Amino acid sequence: MNNPVTIIGAGLGGLVLARVLHVHGIPATVYEAEPSPTARTQGGMLDIHDYNGQLALEAADLMDEFHAIVLEGRQSMRVLDRDGTVLLDKTDDGTGGRPEVQRGELRRILLDSLPAGTVRWKHKVAGTRALGEGRYEVTFADGGSIATGLLVGADGAWSRVRPLLCTATPEYAGTSFVETYLFDADTRHPAAAKAVGGGSMIAPSPGKEIFAHRETGDTLHTYVALTKPQDWFAAIDFTDAAAATARIAREFDGWAPELTALITDGDTAPVLRPHYALPTGHRWNRVPGVTLLGDAAHLTAPNGEGANLAMLDGAELGKAIAAHPDDIEAALTEYEQAMFLRPTEDATFEGVEVEAVDSDDNTAHGLIGLITRGEQTS
Repeated sequence: MNNPVTIIGAGLGGLVLARVLHVHGIPATVYEAEPSPTARTQGGMLDIHDYNGQLALEAADLMDEFHAIVLEGRQSMRVLDRDGTVLLDKTDDGTGGRPEVQRGELRRILLDSLPAGTVRWKHKVAGTRALGEGRYEVTFADGGSIATGLLVGADGAWSRVRPLLCTATPEYAGTSFVETYLFDADTRHPAAAKAVGGGSMIAPSPGKEIFAHRETGDTLHTYVALTKPQDWFAAIDFTDAAAATARIAREFDGWAPELTALITDGDTAPVLRPHYALPTGHRWNRVPGVTLLGDAAHLTAPNGEGANLAMLDGAELGKAIAAHPDDIEAALTEYEQAMFLRPTEDATFEGVEVEAVDSDDNTAHGLIGLITRGEQTS
């Protein structure tokens, strides 16, 4: 192909795209704002689905590496009532189609699979503009710039590439997570550790839920989900960890202490994670030489599919480019038409990315029904 492939963003989707292109002998360059691969932690657990994320890893020829980082037993999951009653206890029998991995480990195997120099770190995008005839300029915060004939925005919710295609911007989805960690849980937080079990746990209630995952190193990773307006969260001083923890815990007054301990006994300061989404059914008209994948293309509130869909987008785009190396517009058209048809909303949840499926008093029982029908993951 005549055009070099320029990818903005070294998240899972962008790295899968670069890897699939490399498998097909097509070079690509990934520009990433972070200064290094270890500049920040990469989130918690992800369950990689056999109908999208694993298909992407197969296209990337990385299934052996993927199996080597799977955490055994983490597909087990529990549903608890607010009083601590176990409503469902589903064990991991090894037959599930959504094995769990640490996001950081998955990113590592993708980075290790790329030729040296593929990812250019410390390249924060300041802006993009069309140069005409399907070419684009990307300007970086340090004042440098590049020109390219094939630009892919894999740069997440607040994509700097998206404005080349449309005017859509994410809006607050009405829910937020508050995130905490408990370390050395079995010895230091035994009641909470017992409540969570060996994999994941959800305690649902209308407008509020507690989710937790058992990660590596005897760590419990907790996400408290609250349906509240942004102004409600803005009134909480998250720079005062004790006050913020107390305010969030107050929403769960009367809940079992082993559940509220996942909030009050956190070994890290609570971190607010508001949820944003693009308009449902977000689309754009074909624009020569540029496209999007993952959250840049179809951001939704956490629903269990985000990371898996981003990887599948990257794999499908890579395969389309490889199939049409001399007709990039045909490749981008084929990719976008299929991507627009893929569902981005689901009642499942992947790892820590969780969303309640009901808003009434039968939330927990609705979840149980989904889980036992195989529509819910660990």
